[in-house]
Amino acid sequence: MLIHRISDEHWIRTRRLLSLRGLMRVRPSLASCKVWRKGQADVRTGMLSAFMGFIEPGDEVIIFEPFFDQYISNIEMPGGTIRYVPMVPPKDGAERTSSASNWTIDFDELERAFNSKTKMIVLNSPHNPVGKVLSKEELTKIGDLCLKHKVIILSDEVYDRLYYVPFTRIATLSPELAKITLTVGSAGKNFYATGWRVGYLIGPPELIKYVAAAHTRICYSSVSPLQEAAAIGFEEADKVGFWDSAKKEMKGKMDRFCEVFDELGIPYSVPEGGYFVLANLKRVKLPEGYSFPDHVQDRPRDFKMSWFLIMELGVAAIPPTEFYTEEKAHLAEDWMRFAVCKNDDILEDAKGRLRGLKKYMA
Repeated sequence: MLIHRISDEHWIRTRRLLSLRGLMRVRPSLASCKVWRKGQADVRTGMLSAFMGFIEPGDEVIIFEPFFDQYISNIEMPGGTIRYVPMVPPKDGAERTSSASNWTIDFDELERAFNSKTKMIVLNSPHNPVGKVLSKEELTKIGDLCLKHKVIILSDEVYDRLYYVPFTRIATLSPELAKITLTVGSAGKNFYATGWRVGYLIGPPELIKYVAAAHTRICYSSVSPLQEAAAIGFEEADKVGFWDSAKKEMKGKMDRFCEVFDELGIPYSVPEGGYFVLANLKRVKLPEGYSFPDHVQDRPRDFKMSWFLIMELGVAAIPPTEFYTEEKAHLAEDWMRFAVCKNDDILEDAKGRLRGLKKYMA
């Protein structure tokens, strides 16, 4: 749909450099999300711009583990310090399948992370890699702490169109929270065109002006023709029911792929959103004396499992300890992250290959 709609007319109009605030045509579609009105293009640079716009040396930012690794370098670049709060996996995660909602936040520990140096907190819902959608109750508790301590919320909602349980935007909970929230979205994720690198950052004018100032010196604006294509995509998506069909399609892929874990008796966290699933492979026993390369040998068990899956079965999965600090990595060393955003024939092939795990299971 997007490629088809970039006609000669659109190409001529978008050859010029666009405003750093993004293409005007995109804004009404984003405003319909009922967050705020001012937008900015490109997710990664948008988030970097938010950190650069607000963080000064010595400021602290609260991050939940596991986390998207891009956050870390972006926060440290302007001199920020990170306070990590773990999202705790279910205690029986190695024994039974359960909802991703069972990955819980210790709110006592979260409250202890706030102090006079706290400038910002980063949220991610639907969450990568867990697949958890933060509930309204969880968001309200987080929001209350942020209001109490006068902390800015950076809400990473790039999977906001792929939710399988009720999804709440923290900026919509109250006018007070809207005033302190910057929301990150991704046209690339929304339309499965991540190579285009088109995203947006939305917030109130009094916050956006600092983000825009930083963004001007980082990349200025995103690629003009792709912003035009994204605008057309947002306009057309509602008309043709794209969001509902995309969500139904991805949920179907997830359910069909996870059938192989049910067959093998491998527990997993049933995702509430996104296109990743965490499976617990504690029951899979790596062969004694198996040869790993030096760069894997001293890494946690999930790195060894990732190497083993690739070499023996031809299936690639991400080791989730990479989303943790070294101190908390043990929480995830039995889990593996699989992505279902693939063609059905590839998913069926992967399922067939994963059945080869049966001979390695205790």
